[in-house]
Amino acid sequence: MEIFAIGLNYKTAPVDVREKLAISEDQLSGLLNKITEVESIYEASVLSTCNRVEIYGVTDDPEDAFDKIIQILSSYSGLQKNELEKYLFKLTGREAIKHIFKVSASLDSMVIGEPQIVCQFKDAFTKAREEKTARHILTRLFDKALNVSKKIRTSTGISRRAVSISYAAVELAKKIFGDLSDKNVLLLGAGEMAELAARHLSSSGVKHIFVSNRTFEKAVQLAEEFGGSAIRFDKLFEFLPESDIVIVSTGAKEPILRKEHFEEISKIRKGDPVFIIDISVPRNVAEDVNDVDNVYLYNIDDLKVVVDKNLEERKLAALSAEMMLDEEVHKFEHWLNQLKVAPLITKIRNYADEIREYQLEKLFNQMPYLNEKERENIDLAVRAIINKLLHRPTMYIKDKASKENKDFYVDILEEMFSSKWDLRKLKEKEKKKKNVKKD
Repeated sequence: MEIFAIGLNYKTAPVDVREKLAISEDQLSGLLNKITEVESIYEASVLSTCNRVEIYGVTDDPEDAFDKIIQILSSYSGLQKNELEKYLFKLTGREAIKHIFKVSASLDSMVIGEPQIVCQFKDAFTKAREEKTARHILTRLFDKALNVSKKIRTSTGISRRAVSISYAAVELAKKIFGDLSDKNVLLLGAGEMAELAARHLSSSGVKHIFVSNRTFEKAVQLAEEFGGSAIRFDKLFEFLPESDIVIVSTGAKEPILRKEHFEEISKIRKGDPVFIIDISVPRNVAEDVNDVDNVYLYNIDDLKVVVDKNLEERKLAALSAEMMLDEEVHKFEHWLNQLKVAPLITKIRNYADEIREYQLEKLFNQMPYLNEKERENIDLAVRAIINKLLHRPTMYIKDKASKENKDFYVDILEEMFSSKWDLRKLKEKEKKKKNVKKD
């Protein structure tokens, strides 16, 4: 049995191709069952996000599995098979396991360390379990992948550093104020990044959000989203002294907020700090505002420096995570290889049990005077001897299962315990043949 991964993602395919393969919730069940109807595929799971559509599974014939899956995806997307293949990656064995672990740990994400992929990965696994297309091997694989993801996030802190402009603004606000629960926010303008920053601040539990925009209806709409208050653009200076955090993103060609405004505000606020995030291009807050005591002004370049620094730290954390990941991949691969030799170990133990039963039956026929307890003790003693004798070969084959030339050792033991070496049974067969001829 082989673990496989096939699909496309933001690294291998443009968004217009990814869109054609995006799997909706309603389509997922049908696709999972169609994939596992393929004779060579025993287990399967589908992960579909805006950045990737990937299928993970278990097969005894990777080439056939890949070919059939490409046919299914071609039919589903409307893309010709040869066109679709240009965008697909195909992985088996160790490389497939490593890729799955990297995806779950967000080491393969567009933004390294982003947390959304963990929930998406869990949802994909849950769906496969519900459809009974993920069984023993994939269940073990996904459980391990999620454990690895948690271990990496906990020990490397890969997700702790802000790597978006809007989230970096919130992190800076927390550094300045600490607790944000008693802070008011003024959102000036309706720029996308400013709106997103306000959304992050809202989820961080700020006290209240004021929204001011030249188009008042837009201000009302945004304020309702945040449970805040809309204020008319010409009234914003009346609310500015109440605002601890000011997010500015308008289309103005020159500064709206100047040094003299904040000198007046500083007197009213009696030294309470004001945090200003100017995400406008061109800038809407005069640079010398930063000279006013207890006024902290950051523009988009300042935030980008924070983001770039945090991205570098995430990359360093990712290198540490890669080493941890390699170790966990090795452990899972070792378990999987041992699983592959389980039928051989069972075969050897069954052979030993046959001998035990045959010899005990022969012994008990010769010693009919033995009572039930005595027979049971003899049976236990024989079982103990067999277990001790088989312990070394069992550990030996489990150890060799993880080696590169494992097939060589497996073949030797397969041959050793082949029925052709059971001379006792062969003699009995020959004896029966002779007796039939005599009759």
